Amino acid sequence: MIETDICIIGAGPVGLFAVFEAGLLKMRCHVIDALPQVGGQLSEVYPHKPIYDIPGYPEIKGLELVDKLIQQIKPFLPGFTLGERVDTIRQLPDQTYELASSEGTIIHCKVIAIAGGLGCFEPRKPVLAGLEKFEGRGISYMIRNPSLYEGKKVIIAGGGDAALDWAIYLADIAKRVTLVHRGDTFRGLPDSASRIFELAREDKITLLLKSHLTKLTGEDHLTHVGITDHQQNEQHLATDQLIPLFGLSPKLGPIADWGLGINQNAILVDTLDYSTNRERIYAIGDINTYPGKLKLILSGFHEAALMMQSAFHFVYPREKLNFKYTTVYGVNTF
Repeated sequence: MIETDICIIGAGPVGLFAVFEAGLLKMRCHVIDALPQVGGQLSEVYPHKPIYDIPGYPEIKGLELVDKLIQQIKPFLPGFTLGERVDTIRQLPDQTYELASSEGTIIHCKVIAIAGGLGCFEPRKPVLAGLEKFEGRGISYMIRNPSLYEGKKVIIAGGGDAALDWAIYLADIAKRVTLVHRGDTFRGLPDSASRIFELAREDKITLLLKSHLTKLTGEDHLTHVGITDHQQNEQHLATDQLIPLFGLSPKLGPIADWGLGINQNAILVDTLDYSTNRERIYAIGDINTYPGKLKLILSGFHEAALMMQSAFHFVYPREKLNFKYTTVYGVNTF
């Protein structure tokens, strides 16, 4: 069991900054996110897209901001559980909470901060007969441990950054990588697209353009994938693993069942401290809603600062909170 003062659900920019605000008040944090890496939407949806409304940065790209935030919170030694979704929460007799993840990880905390952005990101799945049968048995939608694909025949489907980046990476370790894409151009970075075409010319990957997945075959495990091109020519490729990387779509997920006030897939909060209707549970960032809400990263930063001031009283109920400027006291680490 992981013990912490505050469990932050969501490793996006607001969740990461919440670690910093908690650290200033000597509260330890553990961050959990369903995605396999930190950064939330910044990492998953627009890693290279410039952002123009972060104070102090005339322009900063998504991943650059994530790197800066990680650097900023490093002194506070946060814990991370990535690639796992919080499925259930349980309030204990002493009013603290126990959270259980999709992979069985248990986290005990005094306060929960939900910074889940637009909610859990669920993979967009291809429409194929028998898809569910092979999920976890030859089909996966995220790559958490690339070493599992060493020496395997892998089919990746998609045309975005994730599909390109993983095809390039796995080309060096997999027995054979096949990249399937509906179009003949890619949505990913031009450099990555150029590298894909280069690998195909060198026969280090198989590139199937203007093609789509049409059939899955196997008994207990996926063994073949049917692929049809724009001229309706179908082939059946033997494979060990199919990885459709068609992007992610946000869903509220299990949070909707936690007894929180919900309005249009967002959590209702009190703007005094961004607390929810359940004591010791806060919601900050894009996942909350209130009159005048602006879904901006900087708004989430503001909410994180106020939220942690309120959470302090649950973590240190016998201590008085004295507000301190970092310009005066600096950043005192644990």
